Amino acid sequence: MADGAEDDIEIDGAGEGGADGEKGAKTKGRTRRLSGRFLVLFVILPVLLLAGGGGGAYFAGVFDPAEGDEPAKVAQAPKSFFDMPEIIVNLSGRDGQRTQYLKLKVSLELMDKDVEAVVEPLLPRIVDMFQIYLRELRPADLEGSAGMFRLKEELIRRVNLEISPQEISDVLFKQIIIQ
Repeated sequence: MADGAEDDIEIDGAGEGGADGEKGAKTKGRTRRLSGRFLVLFVILPVLLLAGGGGGAYFAGVFDPAEGDEPAKVAQAPKSFFDMPEIIVNLSGRDGQRTQYLKLKVSLELMDKDVEAVVEPLLPRIVDMFQIYLRELRPADLEGSAGMFRLKEELIRRVNLEISPQEISDVLFKQIIIQ
């Protein structure tokens, strides 16, 4: 098969030779020769497809036990949200450059209702931390999804530092306008 020749398989024949000893000679039964392509196409390929389908079904969870057999899931406490006041700051820029402003409105996603009791009295400090950080940003710092991701991560970090040992889980942007 290395030189590209086709493998021959005899079906319904008397073996390798008939009465004359010639390969493929006709005997009482009919002799057919099957090529390697036939073997691959109709034997090996279906076996591989069935094995692949079975593996896919296994990993997709078709063979998992019924839903009633699973242990009960622990109910998570519903998350709550805390709306921050709107913040408007001027962004830092180079001298002679037109001043740009950032208008930001966010909600804090709290782990549970108890965190709101911690955030509420510290709100003036949190707003101050946000404003100090936002005033140092340049318009280029807020470009693209990477800029928004960095802003979100930094705001989460600053709130969590202020309300420690409590934590918030996320900062959700409600409005971002750069003018």
